Amino acid sequence: MTEIFELSDYEKRALQEIHDWKTPELTWFGQAMRTVDWPISKAADYAVGEVVGKAVGGVVSVCNNAAQWSVKQEAIIDEFRKAGHDVRSPSDLESLDLEDIDRVVGYLGLKYKGLASVEGATTGAMGLAGIALDVPAVVTLNLRAIGEYATYYGFDVRLQQERLFSMHVLGLASSPKDAAKVAAMAELVRIGKDAALKKTWNVLEEHAFVQLIQKIAKSVGIRLTKAKLAQVVPVLGAVVGSGFNVYYTARVCDAAYNLYRERYLANKYGADVIESTVQAAEDLADGYEDGNEVIPE
Repeated sequence: MTEIFELSDYEKRALQEIHDWKTPELTWFGQAMRTVDWPISKAADYAVGEVVGKAVGGVVSVCNNAAQWSVKQEAIIDEFRKAGHDVRSPSDLESLDLEDIDRVVGYLGLKYKGLASVEGATTGAMGLAGIALDVPAVVTLNLRAIGEYATYYGFDVRLQQERLFSMHVLGLASSPKDAAKVAAMAELVRIGKDAALKKTWNVLEEHAFVQLIQKIAKSVGIRLTKAKLAQVVPVLGAVVGSGFNVYYTARVCDAAYNLYRERYLANKYGADVIESTVQAAEDLADGYEDGNEVIPE
């Protein structure tokens, strides 16, 4: 990585950590989730259509109603003022060191992982019927988490490109195989770099935007449904539901934390801060055909 001398020592370390996060080693639990999901995915494909049909409807309604998952900017700005920073608007955040923002963000991920655990245990105990409620609920929760991270780092989730970025974060976190992860990251790189370069966003027509969101939402919904089908097993349902929701929410929060920190630094120091581990996407929904990726053997 080329050294960027304007960065503070803290920001240099943070940027290296972010770039390391983009190429992680698979953890034992991540491998276990892949192993568990493989037979479930193959054996339960017939059930996905009916279950996910209901779940996706909830996902799309959440995406089309940004008010359900956005965070009030003024409440976040007030937190910075209480911490002793002279911040009046999101644009003022760029005058701070990344370390100052990270301290205000604190342990935000723990809050959402706790909420995910409670929600997953409740719906997981309901078995198959609970999945139709659980998938929209966990997506709503995680969109809220993404929106909060975005706002802390100075991004307005009411904007169309930011709503797309949020959905691609969900797609990245739900991707069960490397090809899907690459596709999601390519979308994130494209939107992040365009924003850092202050490129004019060509606002999509509402119909086209809704279709794009639906395509991503359907893929995410199918992936989550297939991963959670172990909840149909009596007794184990609550445990699996809670455990998977925490696992997924942790992935979402880690992705949002790293990607918005990187974009924050890109806004301050230039788009080259964003490490292109993959080429930026040409199609804003490339890699989201139907969500039916097969878990590698």
